[in-house]
Amino acid sequence: MSLFTHGPLTRFKAQYDPNNQEFSISGSVRPQTIEELAPSLALLKDSIDRVRGILYVNVKRLAQMNNTAFHAFARVIIDACRVRPDLKFVIITSSVVGWTTRKFGRLSHVEPTITVEQYDSAFYPGQSFLEEGGFIPILRTQTNMTWRHERAILPRHGMRSGITMADICCGIGDFAVLVQKEFQPSRIVALDHSKSSLDYARQIAADFDIRGIEYTYGDAAAMLLEDDQFDLVTCRHSLQIFNRPELILKELYRICKPGGRVYITNEKISHCLGEPRSETIQWTYNELSKLFAHFEMDLELGPKNRRCLVEAGFEDIRGESFMVTNLDGDPQEFADVVQSWEDTFAGEMAQQRGDRPEFIKRFRRGFQDHIFAALHPKGYTGWPIWVASGRKPL
Repeated sequence: MSLFTHGPLTRFKAQYDPNNQEFSISGSVRPQTIEELAPSLALLKDSIDRVRGILYVNVKRLAQMNNTAFHAFARVIIDACRVRPDLKFVIITSSVVGWTTRKFGRLSHVEPTITVEQYDSAFYPGQSFLEEGGFIPILRTQTNMTWRHERAILPRHGMRSGITMADICCGIGDFAVLVQKEFQPSRIVALDHSKSSLDYARQIAADFDIRGIEYTYGDAAAMLLEDDQFDLVTCRHSLQIFNRPELILKELYRICKPGGRVYITNEKISHCLGEPRSETIQWTYNELSKLFAHFEMDLELGPKNRRCLVEAGFEDIRGESFMVTNLDGDPQEFADVVQSWEDTFAGEMAQQRGDRPEFIKRFRRGFQDHIFAALHPKGYTGWPIWVASGRKPL
């Protein structure tokens, strides 16, 4: 990821994320001369040169932008449209700063390859789950946060260039895309039971011109895949939300080649932590574990990974854990994820369980304190993930 910040008292930053093909600019951009923008404009031009398909221009955290800056960035984008007719631009705005939609919306009238999308226009975490698309932005954020760790961890668990791989319960497909870009397996089959998630995954792969991923509809507990196919089978954050994870593990074992490995990740949600306000945070995540247990899901499964793999017949079990924190990247990303958890878990799920208003109020308080800790200048927040893999015997 490339990053430029500006001034002794930094007011804005520009960065490019190659994984998402996204150029983003945030803060207050009010230069007196175009020369002040030279590094950011150069980064935007370089981003344009490096992408195929779609370049996302993220301005959803752009608090202010004067006309000097707007016209400078707009000119680079419009010029690129005319030089690169194969490239599309999607400008991501937010209803929170509605002027960005109006201002950048003018560009879509100038060039047909420019579109403007208000990312939160249909984003209501807690009103719907993934099948309705509402949770997608947060799922992508979560994957980006864990990827910072997993890209270093995966080679210790069988990941390498040229292998055949299956990603089971692939969801919106972002993990498969990251793996394809980073490690270049010869083949990836990505399977999920949600047709809407797979539609989204296929669209993202097409937009980014990602090839070599076969998105497949199927039931993880009864897959229409042949035995002994894959060198590496991954199943991330999924066993914990099934009431009979052993059925899925049996299938993961079946499709893995003898000598190949199965890689799983799960959480122990009660070990989420934050400081300051640690007591209310701890109480809420203890209660969250109980809430999921009510719906026959085990968000405490992480430390049980090893036992699950042994009981499924795997050998050479390798296990480790990592902590996603507010210090890994943008603390606001951590806060956004926790906010989505509050909206969903203290919203729809708690209501479905029949929780009383006074409980929900206290339940929400812990999430809000977790966000406070994530954004506090002296705060620290953590979300623990347990990783394990096992080898299928020869």
